[in-house]
Amino acid sequence: MPSTKLAIVGVGKIVRDQHLPAIASNPDFNLIATASRHGTVEGVPSYGTIEALLEAVPEVDAVSLCMPPQYRYEAAHKALMAGKHVFLEKPPGATLSEVQDLVRIADSKGLSLFASWHSRYAPAVEEAKSFLASTKLNSVHVIWKEDVRHWHPNQAWIWQAGGLGVFDPGINALSIITHILPRALFITKATLEFPENRDAPIAADIHFADVTGLDVHAEFDWRQTGKQSWDIIAETDAGQMILSEGGAKLSINGELKFSEPEREYPALYERFAEIIKAKQSDVDLAPLTHVADAFLLGRHKFVDSFYD
Repeated sequence: MPSTKLAIVGVGKIVRDQHLPAIASNPDFNLIATASRHGTVEGVPSYGTIEALLEAVPEVDAVSLCMPPQYRYEAAHKALMAGKHVFLEKPPGATLSEVQDLVRIADSKGLSLFASWHSRYAPAVEEAKSFLASTKLNSVHVIWKEDVRHWHPNQAWIWQAGGLGVFDPGINALSIITHILPRALFITKATLEFPENRDAPIAADIHFADVTGLDVHAEFDWRQTGKQSWDIIAETDAGQMILSEGGAKLSINGELKFSEPEREYPALYERFAEIIKAKQSDVDLAPLTHVADAFLLGRHKFVDSFYD
């Protein structure tokens, strides 16, 4: 089968750091065009808008959409209507209804739509899922705290309505726990902290439960300095499990059980190629649904203004 002719829309840091190396190492894809207001890729034709790209390069088979989520639905709609498969960076959209409509369009046209939760492809995630399936789970504590000034400097869109604020990294944790825990979770209470000068939260404290009453507590914060924290701690009948470094390492009762080099984005593109070949879509809305539920159910608390 010939390689899929791919275009990228929205050339920024995540594209340069993750998408381009993953695409270059995957023989199933051939990057033939990009569209971006500012960024370009050396040696690849570039266009200012997705409309210009689709008109100039009709042979494109698929597009990876890497712009901010507030603008993703319009671009995805145009790509699907033009008959292209679509890879959605996380989060897949600014609202649930947008993504649900994209699923409907993709299904109606026989195209593949991929909501890419990269943290689910962290090296130790599947090992953690297998361990939790083998024992009784008693409680879960998620600690996802990082320094926004380091990871998202001067990115105004992320603080605007629809940008998700601290849920931009927090949704990575949600994508993992909704994958590794044995039953569906439901938010029981939440507190979201909004800087007085921002439209999106800088921190969130969330409690979940499942049908058995399992206690799951998540702490998200963008004000962390020093060591960054991306940990999921589970207390089980077989002891304490710690999934650390964003899913890269798994420890049981203090003993490191699994650690391998990170290859999240290569795995994402392998999955995208797989669903294109199978003429399927892969769109799990559970992580985004929990974010929406937090905004619906959560208490909004205003805190001091925040400046980059």
